[in-house]
Order: sequence, then structure tokens, then C-alpha cells
Amino acid sequence: MVRRSAVAGTGAYLPVRVLTNNDLARMVDTSDEWIVQRTGIRERHIAADGEMTSDLALAAAGKALGAAGLGAGAVDVIVLATATPDETFPATATRVQAGLGITRGAAFDVQAVCSGFIYALNVADNFIRLGQADTALVIGAETFSRILDWKDRGTCVLFGDGAGAVVLRAHEGNGSSGDRGILCSRLHSDGRQHDLLYTDGGPSSTGLAGHVRMHGREVFRHAVENLAAVVDEALGAAGVTADDIDWLVPHQANLRILEGTRKRLRLPLEKVVVTIERHANTSAASIPLALAEAAGDGRIRAGQLVLLEAMGGGFTWAASVVRW
Repeated sequence: MVRRSAVAGTGAYLPVRVLTNNDLARMVDTSDEWIVQRTGIRERHIAADGEMTSDLALAAAGKALGAAGLGAGAVDVIVLATATPDETFPATATRVQAGLGITRGAAFDVQAVCSGFIYALNVADNFIRLGQADTALVIGAETFSRILDWKDRGTCVLFGDGAGAVVLRAHEGNGSSGDRGILCSRLHSDGRQHDLLYTDGGPSSTGLAGHVRMHGREVFRHAVENLAAVVDEALGAAGVTADDIDWLVPHQANLRILEGTRKRLRLPLEKVVVTIERHANTSAASIPLALAEAAGDGRIRAGQLVLLEAMGGGFTWAASVVRW
């Protein structure tokens, strides 16, 4: 028998405040037409004053546990992906742990920006595969609005805030691609591309959080190339083909990048979960937010094959193949 990590529940949280493209047009030189044409984004959610990444993460985690029919006491490990932690330390995951009333196991953060959720999923999956945990809570949560330069129309229109979570539980199977659980994950990074997407601050450099800086055209080019490669790699490792995929759940960065991946896989649009129009780019939160929505409304069903892919600053990029 082979031990794998199966998704037992999903959850999501979006801040109440909605910022539309027309709202942004009153703040910076842009327009709804300009943003939609280039990105597919129409609106995004923005955290309230005093609402922190841990607050968003805690709300999403509670919903995921409820969907899994589990109490917080069942959780052995919490892995939280974020590029916008509450504080430099301790890990934001420990605040979620305390908020859930958990007093055992481990809780820590993973930082891989927009690829962070898949990185965190892989870390938690390894805990379960090795028998070090039976139940893991994996969260992607961001308050990206706190690190945006609201005078830079090239970046401030792209991002939003939110959190998504999944509960993983150990599942025994025969090791085939038909078994439930995470079939494989593939992770990559290339630190040489740092200057194409980064924040211009940090406790060791400026002492300040800084703002997002991006060379959009170069990021787009690398995203198309890297995502195509890692998707092929993950499908091969899982022993499946693009024709086997029931759902593509991509990182919601740019509608044109999503379209590029979809066309390469020859998937119909109806098999792609798209939330970017309403959520914008929520970095590490985008994939779990999309998963929670599609699982919650019944699109993603037990037994279906789901492909996750993402690329973020660093550069980092990753893909996972999951049998729901």
C-alpha cells in the first residue's frame, strides 16, 4: 500500500471591501478598459485597517476544517504560504495555530510568493507521506495591498487580498494514478531573475517592507516558458496526459498567461477555474481560493484529476497533479 495526501476539505476568505477598476481610475492614471484588456481583472478585495494576514488565514482555515468535518485538534502540522506575514517573526502560521486553539504539532511559514501554495502543499504532503503527520492544514494567505505602490499603475492594479486553505489527510492506496491524493509535485526556482519581480525593501536591507517592483513583459515571457515546462514535467511524473485532466486550477496572475497554458494543454475553457476577474492576483492565496470556489460549487468532484500550476517572484514556479 502507498500512503498519499488526500484533500479532505477546502475553505476561503475574502475581505469585505471591494476595489473596482473604476475606483482605481480615480487614484491612478488607468481605466477599466485598460486593466481588463491587459489582465482580465475587474475588481479585487482589500483587507480592512487592522485586518492582518493571520486573520484572513484563520477564517479560511476554519472553513476548510468545517468542510472536512474535523476539529482543530486533528491537525498535526500547519504550513502557511505568504509573502506578507504579520510580522518578521514569529511565523504567521503560529498565530493561526493559536487562533485555532491548537497546542501541539508544528506550524511554520513558506515563502515562494505566487508559487507559495504549491510549495507549501508539497511540504505538507511530504510530512504525510513520511508518516510524520496524518492531517495537515495548508494555507495561502496574503495582504498584498500593504506592499503596493498605489502610484504605480503597472503593479497596483494587479493584486488583491485573500486567503484559501485545504485540509490534507493520509490516504492508503495501491500507488496508481487512479488513487486519491497528491500524485506528484514539481518545484523550481531561479534566483538570477530576482530583479524582474521583487519588493524593494526588507528588514536586512532597508528596514522597511518596501513595494512590489516588476518588469511585466519579461515576467510574462518567463511565465509562459516556465509554466509550460513544469506542467509537462508534472504530468509525466504522475503518469498521466493532458487529455486526462478534468480541471486546470492555475495561479490567477494574468488572463493571457492562463490562456497560454490552457491552449498548450488543449483544454476547453470550461475545464479551467478562473477567478482573476473578481479576485485579481492574490499571490499564494490564488490557487486555494480557486480550489475552494470550484469544490464548493460542485465543479470539482471526487475522482477527478486536477492540475495546479503557478509562477512567482524569485523566480519560483511549480505544478501539482491531484486526484480529488
